[in-house]
Amino acid sequence: MFDYKRLNEAVKAENGISRRLFLSYGAALSTLPLLGRASWANPSPVFQKDPFTLGVASGDPDSTSVILWTRLAPEPLQPHGGLGPQPIEVKWELAEDEGFQKLVASGTTQATPQLGHSVHVEAKGLKADHWYWYRFQAGDAVSPVGRTRTMPETTAMPDQLKFAFASCQNYEQGLFTAYEQMAQDDLDLVFHLGDYIYEYQSGRNGKIRTHFGPEIESLGDYRIRHSQYRADPLLHNMHAKCPWFVTWDDHEFDNNCAADVSEELDADPIDYLLRRANAYQAYYEMMPLRPGCLPQGPHMQLYRQGGFGRLADFFVLDTRQYRSDQPNGDKKSPLNQSAMARSNSLLGGKQRNWLQSQLISSDATWNVLAQQVMMGMVSFSSKDAERVYSMDQWPGSAYERMQLLQFMADRRVPNPVVLTGDIHSNWVNNLRVDDRKPETPVVATEFVGTSISSGGNGVQKRKGHADILSHNPCVQFQNSERGYVRCTVTPKNWISDYMVVDDVTRPGGHVTPRAAFVVEAGTPGAQPA
Repeated sequence: MFDYKRLNEAVKAENGISRRLFLSYGAALSTLPLLGRASWANPSPVFQKDPFTLGVASGDPDSTSVILWTRLAPEPLQPHGGLGPQPIEVKWELAEDEGFQKLVASGTTQATPQLGHSVHVEAKGLKADHWYWYRFQAGDAVSPVGRTRTMPETTAMPDQLKFAFASCQNYEQGLFTAYEQMAQDDLDLVFHLGDYIYEYQSGRNGKIRTHFGPEIESLGDYRIRHSQYRADPLLHNMHAKCPWFVTWDDHEFDNNCAADVSEELDADPIDYLLRRANAYQAYYEMMPLRPGCLPQGPHMQLYRQGGFGRLADFFVLDTRQYRSDQPNGDKKSPLNQSAMARSNSLLGGKQRNWLQSQLISSDATWNVLAQQVMMGMVSFSSKDAERVYSMDQWPGSAYERMQLLQFMADRRVPNPVVLTGDIHSNWVNNLRVDDRKPETPVVATEFVGTSISSGGNGVQKRKGHADILSHNPCVQFQNSERGYVRCTVTPKNWISDYMVVDDVTRPGGHVTPRAAFVVEAGTPGAQPA
């Protein structure tokens, strides 16, 4: 339940905005549905257009259940999807075959207007380590068929896991060509590490395709923007291929956001939090997330754990909602006193304690941190020849980052691997407690994936490539083309294939492997495969 006691205490504070903050939280909370209340739903809706324009998706699987998602939107570029305020009855089916001759589960649920007529079905009681097919029906309309799977039992040791991770798909800057190849890779899972949408106004980022409307702020704005992205056939086809684990970065809400601090320092803090409540609700509506992720106003717990038997544990993190403001004015800067301050955090205390507890209790061969910003302490040259670091990434919370790596080393956490997005380029980093000390042991491996389309067509080697490699021993590989990373994991090793697209500005781009790196179980750090 929402903590009103904490809000009442906040009202007593002397910060000048607490009263307004309390009222704004209440207003934001009132937009959420009372899911426990039954309401009459139309069992026989009539649609003039296909209500399943946004496709289907599944996500957050465990060994006995998975979330099945769709959203009814015959007019996806309208704030309410072209539907009225009445709940609609939606039927769902889950089968062991694509022809639905071997039905194993079915039911009826409601698509409510309070959640944008989205549907989140928790299909339970399923076989472990098993593939299924699913579909929805509303009235006479039937959805596309999706394919999903459960995870192996928690005590099982699978022979192999094959998954991909991706991030940063700016609709205006390129086509989602990478998903066409990804759909052919026969994957068990996909991780999306953030920047699923971009919040900018129409035309700001290019003319390959155009966003609809101004910079988004209202709930209707965020719904429309998500719908514009999800209507892309390559994206929603990939969602239908296998289950996804998703997390956000900044553009699902607002560029370079940091907890309750806007990039625009003069922004009204109440308007900022109300906008965040809108962004969070639309994100929940559009993603295959479990009910436990349902937002409470401008708060939404997205960090969570998953796993693939004893082969891999997944820790899906949120480095935006709880972080402290970026030090040094959010500009590249030396690792000075501000960057090294103990109070700086990307995780926040509660999430950090949860993560450490999960790492201690894990008995998996591989421990995977699926998160947003680069953990490698990578320095860049500056005009005055001083080495500088990105304050929006983990170097902006350098003390917390080094403490986390030290924790992994001291507790001998088995085979930590960090998956990262955000920066529109590929990297392989061998992580030490302090990456400035190459003589110290490697503790973990980081694979950083480039963008799906953000930045338009990339290049093999960015400006300053040689400088980056010569000054950063942690960096094993760097590349700035577009694409995704495909990972094949076994009890003995982990192989990451960096898949790149030659052209995202027009249809017909080709996807090819650019590089491959391997990590041997028991030996932290990646080597060329």
